[in-house]
Amino acid sequence: MNPHTVLWIYILLLLVGGLIGFLKAGSKVSLITSAVSAAALIVTTIPGLFGASLARGLADIIMAALLVVFAVRLGKTKKFMPSGLMLVITAAALAFRHL
Repeated sequence: MNPHTVLWIYILLLLVGGLIGFLKAGSKVSLITSAVSAAALIVTTIPGLFGASLARGLADIIMAALLVVFAVRLGKTKKFMPSGLMLVITAAALAFRHL
């Protein structure tokens, strides 16, 4: 699968996760955080804004930061949903982008 496609699928899942967190738990933080993270990733996909390798690197850095955030949340709550699932999805997306 194309790394660009993987990134767009991940962005969509990130937004859906934030929306679900808002609708199920009323978490505005979840919605805002997912929207800001998705927006930062979308910026890396804008042609001509960054060089191709810089854009890929920035997207990877953002996703790595999200890995840390989800791991910390999972460690605090000890509940797989939702942070554990997003941790797995983020790790998989990063891996598929580099296959």
